[in-house]
Amino acid sequence: MVKPDPTDDQPMATFSRWHGGLLAAWFAASFGVVFFAHDLLQVVAGWPVSYWFSAQGSVLVFIAILAVFAWVSNRQDTAADQAADTVDVHDKRIHRQFWTFVLVFLLFIGALAVAESAGLRKIWVGAIFLFATVFLYALIGIYDRTSKASEYYVAGRRIPAVYNGMAVAADWMSAASFISMAGGLYLQGFTGVGVQPGGLVYVLGWTGGFCLVAILVAPYLRKMNLYTVPDFFGARFGGRWPRIIAAWSAVLCSFTYVVAQIYGVGLITSRLTGVQFEIGILLGLGGVLVCSFLGGMRAVTWTQVTQYVVLILAFLIPVSWLAYKQLGNPFAPAVYGQQLPKIATMERQLSESPAEQEVIREYSRRASRYAQMLENVTESLALERKKQAKEVARLTQSQADEAVIVAARRALAALPRDEESAREVWTRAMQENLDRARPLAGMPTHTQPFAGDPNGTAGEKNLFEASRRNFLALMFCLMVGTAGLPHVLTRFYTTRSVTETRNSVTWSLVFIALLYLAAPALAVLVKFEIMGQLVGQRFDALPAWIAQWSRLDPALISVSDVNADQILQFAELHLGADIVMLATPEIGGLPYVISGLVAAGGLAAALSTADGLLLTIGNALAHDLFYRGDSDRAGAVRRVMLSKFALLLVALVAAYVAAQRPADILFLVSASFSLAGAAFVPVMVMGIFWQGVTRVAAVAGMLSGLGLTLYYMLINMAAVRAFFGLKGSGLWFDIEPISAGVFGVFAGVVVTLVLSFLTRSPNRTE
Repeated sequence: MVKPDPTDDQPMATFSRWHGGLLAAWFAASFGVVFFAHDLLQVVAGWPVSYWFSAQGSVLVFIAILAVFAWVSNRQDTAADQAADTVDVHDKRIHRQFWTFVLVFLLFIGALAVAESAGLRKIWVGAIFLFATVFLYALIGIYDRTSKASEYYVAGRRIPAVYNGMAVAADWMSAASFISMAGGLYLQGFTGVGVQPGGLVYVLGWTGGFCLVAILVAPYLRKMNLYTVPDFFGARFGGRWPRIIAAWSAVLCSFTYVVAQIYGVGLITSRLTGVQFEIGILLGLGGVLVCSFLGGMRAVTWTQVTQYVVLILAFLIPVSWLAYKQLGNPFAPAVYGQQLPKIATMERQLSESPAEQEVIREYSRRASRYAQMLENVTESLALERKKQAKEVARLTQSQADEAVIVAARRALAALPRDEESAREVWTRAMQENLDRARPLAGMPTHTQPFAGDPNGTAGEKNLFEASRRNFLALMFCLMVGTAGLPHVLTRFYTTRSVTETRNSVTWSLVFIALLYLAAPALAVLVKFEIMGQLVGQRFDALPAWIAQWSRLDPALISVSDVNADQILQFAELHLGADIVMLATPEIGGLPYVISGLVAAGGLAAALSTADGLLLTIGNALAHDLFYRGDSDRAGAVRRVMLSKFALLLVALVAAYVAAQRPADILFLVSASFSLAGAAFVPVMVMGIFWQGVTRVAAVAGMLSGLGLTLYYMLINMAAVRAFFGLKGSGLWFDIEPISAGVFGVFAGVVVTLVLSFLTRSPNRTE
């Protein structure tokens, strides 16, 4: 590897007015638009201006920024590769193979559709999709197996920009993007519920971050010919501590991320095959390990290109069908705005509906009952046990139906075992009922920017400011975290040159935008379908998919006749964020083969990201931390083998953690962005553009940023606050723990700057 001399007085890159101008455009298209969202409510061609710009306009601006940056920078770059003829021949062969695969895959979908119409059972359709795709990924892993270090770590640095862009997109669009983002938009509308940010913050944050990747990070790392992100810290600052801290930070944020992906693998696999959740995790994990264990980055790259095709077709086909069904035009991102005024009308009607008000009053009554029970937990628990035991005895004596008796016994067994668990369960139940005891079951109106009212009472004004502040903070964390995620940055080491790297970042965002522009459309179209078609049906006429998904996991979807009128009200339906995309084909009335395709797409999204994350963790442990062997060919082979076994061990540990279902996918993923942004970005960017950053400052900057982020997340966990007897919320400026990285990044910048000036040599010139 070629590494710069840490004592060289020349900076790695120069921050010019050109960089500043592009970053100013990026800032205006994201933070500027969001900050003034409440003032941009004018409707143009049916679209509220702030909503359209946040959902689509900003993404298009980000793509334009990347394209302009790549075009201008590449024209100025005199070190472009000259081997055009060889490259063209190689690329043409890849193009033929790629389009052959696309055609074969489309024929495969068509053949399954014909087989289904001819009587093939649904369980077989799902199983065929699962095993065919996982088997294909495994074949690619076997075909591209390698023990050569450059192939294993960076795919030989010969991946064309457009295909690396597809691989980055697949690596990037994890289970959170494919499974949860549209559901989050459905539940959270524009900006989230109360001070909890959500909605379009993920679209803005997860696309705008690529502007930072292109302008501030990726080309300069590629120029150094490295293998891993911790390699940069070792090469730039010298010594072992910068590399060690960076390696452990990479393990921490990547492990948090990969647990979410493996959870998604288990969820989708169990739905496709009907096996238990834990077995589904192991089945999906087998496909991950064959690819990353045998072939490293070379196998993972071409597997991810394949997975991108699967996931993008799986996402676009259902949303296009819904758009065509509702509006007569399959181009969903361009036409779904026509449904926004209709949804606004239905939201008003539901808020004023007497039946909905009746349901809300019942939820409020239930919340009050739980509050009373929590006043004396010991007595309440004893009364509940006595009451339930009497009910079991009454049903048994009256010789009631066996199913009713079994249900009563299960209810008795499900009661909390002790006071502590009763307090936890009843507090959670009280809060859930309070949340649903509001109009639209606590969901905001879809196009409302922020909670509260800047022109209302003092409380409404404070809520508005806190809501906007949390949205901006999370968007900042997602963008900065994007520029620091090791598994994403490592993908840009695989291109042929710096020029190709710039092009690759642009292609990455183009391919990502195909899904991210469609996700808001999907949320709106599904909401219209639910409000307009499902709500108001009799419970005995509800579609079968509701019962099927609720049996798999009641947290995904549940219905209950709260007001006992046998009619489904909107507030009586609970949809989890993870179900909206997975159930879209059934919501839209598509054949089951599309449901299988969607599940295969979700599996591809989770597997592709898990591939990259596990590879990053294994490489960090083996290449950056523990290997002390020779640098000759035999030593390189041993280092690769150590990386493989580290990857296997981490995969098993992550599978165990995912089986415990620790948190929802979006929270786990967002937390990893805060960790990555705080740990890496301040020191990395300053180290690229300013030679004055010292080793001591880099170490302190990484530790302070990561440490403060972890502290803020942990100290605001309910269990931690209860253990230490802490009172109040513990929040700083009302910022939620999911955005802890905003404090960590600030701390990292300040500490790095101050210590760089305090510890640099007096003889050093800038």
